[in-house]
Amino acid sequence: MIRFLTPMRLFTLATLIPVALICAAATLGGLWILASLIYLTVLTACLDEIVHHVTPPTKDSEFPAAMVLSVSLGVLHFGLLALVVNALANGNSSIIAKIGIFIAAGFFFGQISNSNAHELIHRGGRRLHRLGKWVYISLLFGHHTSAHVLVHHRYVATPSDPSTSRSGESYYKFAARAWRGSFRKGLAAETERQRRVDAPTYRHPYVTYVGGAAGFVALAWSIGGPIGAAIYVALATFSTSQLLLSDYIQHYGLMRSKIDGKYEPVSTRHSWNSPHRLSSAIMLNAPRHSDHHAHPSLPYNTLIIPEDCPMLPRSLPVMACLALAPRSWRKIMDPLAAQWSVK
Repeated sequence: MIRFLTPMRLFTLATLIPVALICAAATLGGLWILASLIYLTVLTACLDEIVHHVTPPTKDSEFPAAMVLSVSLGVLHFGLLALVVNALANGNSSIIAKIGIFIAAGFFFGQISNSNAHELIHRGGRRLHRLGKWVYISLLFGHHTSAHVLVHHRYVATPSDPSTSRSGESYYKFAARAWRGSFRKGLAAETERQRRVDAPTYRHPYVTYVGGAAGFVALAWSIGGPIGAAIYVALATFSTSQLLLSDYIQHYGLMRSKIDGKYEPVSTRHSWNSPHRLSSAIMLNAPRHSDHHAHPSLPYNTLIIPEDCPMLPRSLPVMACLALAPRSWRKIMDPLAAQWSVK
């Protein structure tokens, strides 16, 4: 069994099983809805606690498989999104069943599709980058494609980065500030880049982000009328909130110090990490965040957890639940962040 469950096979099973479960939930309903919810919540949390050891990076021979999986997830995302909107807008399931489908699909788009889009926009190939961009656009968060690469990675752990959460800041305050700030700063960065190359206005990435978002809303309307469009916007908002939760958790209270008027270089101590095996596989190693910021071009299957880096006390999904209760979150995380701020 151990030989069979190689790291790449774990990534594949962890991310594709929920695709099958949600497809079954949207078309057949019944216990498939419950199975989808259990897999993405209780089962993942329990297995994370049972299996403690960290999966090592995969071998070079698995690089093609890693990209094949990433592209497959990107393509499947669009079909699953349309299927879910149709099931929720036009299906005959009960309200409770539809709520279950909505939550399960929202977890998939928020945790798997977002993580995969993040992986794709960091890849060197233009086609891979475009696929990741359109996944973000379909979740009404297209500007993250620009803001993440041009702003977040450059200014992370400083007040200039809207996606870095401050110590003592609640998730709710952060989410509103980060969405607005990333949109504006990403727009400014892209506008400056367009000015340098003297590109025409219609080629500005934000034209694609906003126009593409409007197109997806129109497509949802064509599938399910105004109800379909409303469900789609709600689903995208729910999914985006989970990406913002990840940013909030992974950088909470970790700020770079100023040395001679300049911020110190980004290091492994400026991101929170999680070694939990299944949730890391579901999110394509996004919880190995320190190594990602140290080496943004590394594929997800090669990321490691450095020896000296901040570690979350529980898995990322569990900490996301805790972050929704600001007092409990601060009680646990503020002392940990304070320890790293003096190192």
